[in-house]
Amino acid sequence: QVQLVESGGGLVQAGGSLRLSCVASGRTFSISSYAMGWFRQAPGKEREFVAAIDWSDVRTYYADFVKGRFSMSRDNAKNTVYLQMNRLNSEDTAVYYCAAARYGLGSSRRNEYDYWGQGTQVTVSS
Repeated sequence: QVQLVESGGGLVQAGGSLRLSCVASGRTFSISSYAMGWFRQAPGKEREFVAAIDWSDVRTYYADFVKGRFSMSRDNAKNTVYLQMNRLNSEDTAVYYCAAARYGLGSSRRNEYDYWGQGTQVTVSS
């Protein structure tokens, strides 16, 4: 019933920037009641937390390895969240996933999220 679709991935040079989008849809779904998160997964590794915004858009959280480089935002009217990624490096290469947690507080734990997108590939060349 609920679908999250990521876009904006691609190939970028080290030091470059990329903006990811996640559009949510569903019969009565609105991200205004959900914490929204970004996770990423590199080949052979577990999915890891990147960033999240709590359901009320009061707090934003970032993993240490992206602080100062990535910025997450949401547009409830468009049912869309964004991840602006700057100063990318090869370690950022991964599939990036969008997730939603009903009335969530912006957890970094994967099992706190109710819905997941299928991911968008980000490849950083060095």
